[in-house]
Amino acid sequence: MTYSILILGGTAEAKALAAQLSTSPDYDILLSLAGRTKAPAEQPVPVRIGGFGGAGGLAAFLREKNVDLLIDATHPFAANISRNAAEAAALAGVDILALRRPAWSRQKGDHWQEVTDIAAAVQALDIAPRRVFLTLGRQELLPFEVMPQHSYLVRSVDPVDPPLKLPHVSYITARGPFSEWDETLLLEQHAIDLIVSKNSGGASSVGKISAARRLGIEVVLIERPRLADVPSARSVEELAGMVRHWKLSRRKRGE
Repeated sequence: MTYSILILGGTAEAKALAAQLSTSPDYDILLSLAGRTKAPAEQPVPVRIGGFGGAGGLAAFLREKNVDLLIDATHPFAANISRNAAEAAALAGVDILALRRPAWSRQKGDHWQEVTDIAAAVQALDIAPRRVFLTLGRQELLPFEVMPQHSYLVRSVDPVDPPLKLPHVSYITARGPFSEWDETLLLEQHAIDLIVSKNSGGASSVGKISAARRLGIEVVLIERPRLADVPSARSVEELAGMVRHWKLSRRKRGE
């Protein structure tokens, strides 16, 4: 018996999970990407791109495709998608699991200012001119235009278009992961004295946090939103184990 699994992805963990599960003939896997990146990374399984039209649209898709298991492996800040996934699974009567990677925790040498959202991060920059490294999504950059006195370095997967209306801004287009060594060189090269980042957790983007610790640079860290309360794992390996347990339970019930 083959089980149909829909993975809501866009993260390195989603790709790794899809690759791991695809080695088993027991799973028919489809990976869904939101489509915010113009040139998404190559994936190890079939991919669909685009939204579903909210929880109702996702529930209809789950029914239409006879999905057996929905996996939410989206970004920790994709709160709306996670809520829609939980609601859709309930509406369609489909099992759901989620990947909830651990947040970064403060370590000795960290100079963090933790804030609740983008607006608070903008206000945390203060008035005195700083050299700021923005590591946020393209759609989250506009609020910083109210602070034109700072010099900004912006890194994104796709070009920022249109450019920000700021007098002092430089752009880097690159796709992670980024090592601590590379991030240290980047911060020194641009004389960065403050980083604005989400507390995304995980290993692929922690390099800038480690580099900031090494160099004594301040970090304005945006706290995570509350996500839907569904059965979850903290790592790809743990979640793959949960999927195997789910499969065995289904087979014992003759499903």
